[in-house]
Amino acid sequence: MIVCAGNNETFKYATPIGVGLINSTINLTRLCLFNKPEYLLFIGSAGSYGNYKIGDIVESKRASNIELGFLSGDAYTPLDNVLESENKFVRNDTIVNSSNYISTNEELTKNFNEYGVGIENMEFYSVLSVAKEFEIPVAGIFVITNYTNENAHEDFMKNHEMAKEKLTKYLLEKQIIK
Repeated sequence: MIVCAGNNETFKYATPIGVGLINSTINLTRLCLFNKPEYLLFIGSAGSYGNYKIGDIVESKRASNIELGFLSGDAYTPLDNVLESENKFVRNDTIVNSSNYISTNEELTKNFNEYGVGIENMEFYSVLSVAKEFEIPVAGIFVITNYTNENAHEDFMKNHEMAKEKLTKYLLEKQIIK
């Protein structure tokens, strides 16, 4: 099953699950309860913490939920905040960070790279969480639309259609969709 966020990030070949950590968790759980898929592929856009360029395609099987307060030493969590799928088809070690917020502090977010966290997408951590609970193999494929800086939203809007087209072309080339 191919899933995506929703709102303006939809694809004719993917099921929208909602934007952000909460809506995507609720809706994906509902889908899995009523029609458990053999495999989940989440597709969408992502912001780069600096090591990936706009238009790059990143595959991942790892996600985190690390808030900016952790980077500045202003917060901690007792929870396991990094998840990995047992997926032998994806070899990229880039961790995708998820939060209900879009990062705009370029200097602070560059620190994510030191932890192997290279990009952010609002939903991927919740997708891995649900997949883990239902024991479903999962992966994500993302196109970089912006950097995590003060222009994040404007760049996302400017590059969003390009990213959707590039993602569809990539999935066709990989014969994931037809």
